[in-house]
Amino acid sequence: MIQEPLFAETKEETSLVYLMKNYANYNFWANLALVNWLKKHPEHLLEQEVLSSFKSVKLTLAHILQTQEYWYSILSKTEFEFREYGSLNNVFDDLLKQSENLAVYVTALSESRLEENTPIQSPWFTSDFQNFEYVMHVFNHSTYHRGQIITICHNLGITGAPMTDYNFYNVMAK
Repeated sequence: MIQEPLFAETKEETSLVYLMKNYANYNFWANLALVNWLKKHPEHLLEQEVLSSFKSVKLTLAHILQTQEYWYSILSKTEFEFREYGSLNNVFDDLLKQSENLAVYVTALSESRLEENTPIQSPWFTSDFQNFEYVMHVFNHSTYHRGQIITICHNLGITGAPMTDYNFYNVMAK
């Protein structure tokens, strides 16, 4: 379980660098809190089909994972492969491992690397933005779907979700 941020704050880093590092750690912490809470609930409920953009909690988690892997491949300039994730426990484990890897990667990026443009030509869109915009997008995307998971869980009768707001992380969790 994450106890400390993956980086030490320094006076020399810019606000942009600090924000990207902090968001990377926040994303890892929030996914960890969510997964630890979900592990306390029956697997059959987390795989139960519901009316949502993804058919279950498990499929929504797999989508978060796949999207984080995609953006990691963009930022690190590595190959992205669609893959199957297997069991719910595999999705839990892979999401946490990938979230940690993404946090470690982002916290190591220099300001110049964060400000560098990366052109993307994909089946879904074309863009040429600065890397920090992609970083913010992937973390915002994960936050969006964590909220969906909470709503899905409420509809399944699962309550007591952990607080995973960014401000809560900054004030109470780090």
